[in-house]
Amino acid sequence: MNFVVELLIAISLVISGVFGLVGSYGLVKLKDSLQRLHAPTKATTLGVGGVLVASMIYFYAKTGYLSVHELLISVFLLLTAPITANFIAKTYMARNLKRPDLPDSQSTCGWSIYDEPPESRPGS
Repeated sequence: MNFVVELLIAISLVISGVFGLVGSYGLVKLKDSLQRLHAPTKATTLGVGGVLVASMIYFYAKTGYLSVHELLISVFLLLTAPITANFIAKTYMARNLKRPDLPDSQSTCGWSIYDEPPESRPGS
């Protein structure tokens, strides 16, 4: 391998390590659940993505073929991390930020929709 490819791999690994460190530090040090949610979903996702990019560069330089495995892992990671964060945020909001005038979870509205029950709306 030539020097430029090794330099690109090293830079990608260092950047991904910094993102992973910042995400892990944020997960430990932030005080609220919603604040703690932000660190791993953003920074750590970029950290793992950087390692996967470095792996793709390495295997392309070594074999001459683009590795599909790392590309699929990156796509699935970038698709699932925001969805997981959304579910965790909805759960936090339902447990901790619920107003007393909202219906309980046994109503027809459900736990994730902050709305009035249909029978209390005008015209129903």
